[in-house]
Amino acid sequence: MTTFLPTYIAASFLIATVGRADMPTDYKGKPFADGQHTNGPVSIPATLACVCFDFGGEGVAYHSDGTNHGSGELNLRREHQRPHATPYIWSFRADEQVSISYTKDFADFNHKNPVPFAPETNQLYVGWTRDGQWLNYTVNVRTAGTYRITALYAGDATPIRFSINHHPAAECKIPSKTGSMHIWNKAVIGEIAFREPGLQLLTFEYNHGNNFAWFDFELKDKAP
Repeated sequence: MTTFLPTYIAASFLIATVGRADMPTDYKGKPFADGQHTNGPVSIPATLACVCFDFGGEGVAYHSDGTNHGSGELNLRREHQRPHATPYIWSFRADEQVSISYTKDFADFNHKNPVPFAPETNQLYVGWTRDGQWLNYTVNVRTAGTYRITALYAGDATPIRFSINHHPAAECKIPSKTGSMHIWNKAVIGEIAFREPGLQLLTFEYNHGNNFAWFDFELKDKAP
């Protein structure tokens, strides 16, 4: 896959470097789409849902442990098909090998103490994460510039990385543990620079110990 920068700058939670703005010509993945997601590649600036990674399968659109532990395993159990959800939610992308699940009443919304951030009911997320796994997204950058990245996550304070068109683009770090895989927080984790507009391949590489729901890319400074 991609060779990433070898170091982290934990104090600032970011390194903003820049990838080349040329969509790889040999990339075989295709933007995700279904009956509820019909707009094609996600436009940047926007909120990128982690579960909307590209079509293409293992080694093309993602690298996983080979099993969808959520939609393909846990959510097949009747007790995990919660009445506040629908078959579309609890079986979302069950044929993919990336582990996907959703926020549930008895797991994510039953905490007695205040939580850092309450996600939406039926919020889809990528979970059961392992070191060295990654997801690819075809994105359409509308405005070139530097973007602030905000994450909705649960779990550990782990490093994550982004590349643009197979070039290292940002090293970020989850700023704090939430205390549980079902206690959520929303926090700024770093910045990334897109030098040019247009279709680009964004790769998200993560490590063990988190659930990831979405990343918000907010334009901070336009490119000169």
